[in-house]
Amino acid sequence: MTVALVLKAPRELGFEETPDAPPGADEVRIATLFSGISAGTELTQYRGTSPFMARRWDEERRLFVDGEAPSWPYPVRNLGYEEVGEIVETGTAVADLRPGMRVYGTWNHRTHHVASAEYARDRLMPDDADPRIGIFSHIGAVALNGVHDARLRIGDTVAVFGLGVPGQIVAQAARASGARVIGIDPDAGRRATALSLGMHDALDPKAGSVAETIKAMTGGRGADACIEVSGAPPALAEAIRAVAYSSRVVAMGFFQGEVSGLRLGEEFHHNRVELICSQISGTAPEAMHRWSKPRLWRTAIELQHRGVLDLLPLITHTAPFEEAPDLFARLDAGEPGLLQATIEFPR
Repeated sequence: MTVALVLKAPRELGFEETPDAPPGADEVRIATLFSGISAGTELTQYRGTSPFMARRWDEERRLFVDGEAPSWPYPVRNLGYEEVGEIVETGTAVADLRPGMRVYGTWNHRTHHVASAEYARDRLMPDDADPRIGIFSHIGAVALNGVHDARLRIGDTVAVFGLGVPGQIVAQAARASGARVIGIDPDAGRRATALSLGMHDALDPKAGSVAETIKAMTGGRGADACIEVSGAPPALAEAIRAVAYSSRVVAMGFFQGEVSGLRLGEEFHHNRVELICSQISGTAPEAMHRWSKPRLWRTAIELQHRGVLDLLPLITHTAPFEEAPDLFARLDAGEPGLLQATIEFPR
């Protein structure tokens, strides 16, 4: 029996059981070991604020349209995109995969998943890796994509606005790219974590003008790039103020509803600021002939395995699968000290 976490209504989670079918000849059954909870996209589903919950996304025209059934009606069964598991059964035609091999990927918060052998083959974990690094394959790819979109050059100064899990990964990846990294977050614990993991400087936005401080730190120039990862409008507004003339601001945050507080007739206009969106449905255009989503996923695993990215310290809370609803509620409430919330499944 497979048990899955289901969103029945805003902030109402439950469990749903489905009978297990044997894997097909060219399929494998995966038992989930760990699943990470996204404090961004998943919480917009949990709260019911995602545009997919109220409008239909027309894939062909790439437009949200009104007056039709939403793309994600209740009950929502696609919660979860940060999974790692272990192959427990293989189909009769699968010769190169065996039980015990570990696989990362996206199959939602559920105890088991049946996947094609090709899917599993492309997502095998290194044999000696801590399986928990697998939960960072997708969110790590999101962060790497944002760094690519920032077009960093070695020696650049980059300001990262928001030091939640994706912001922490962005900060580490930017540092590994040779940049001086300034992180901005009102939470002292998040700033301390980022500094302990190699970030160069940290600023508290409550202590004064971040833009003016960054200008002072850079001899009046401003940051070579700003990456906004929080989805908070004030952070995006300050990122636009803090970036250097004719430079780039990358908006990675998943903003909900209208974005207020952007004074587009001021620094944005007079400094010729380039504002772009970074989103994992597409890779950096100038590199998309080389960088695909599967390559980003794989790279997020490999960089951890090689020690370039150190993401396990971001896991601050782990709970058994049956306590997943409580873990969501704690994330939703903004529990202090909670970064990466992780679900552990029974073995």
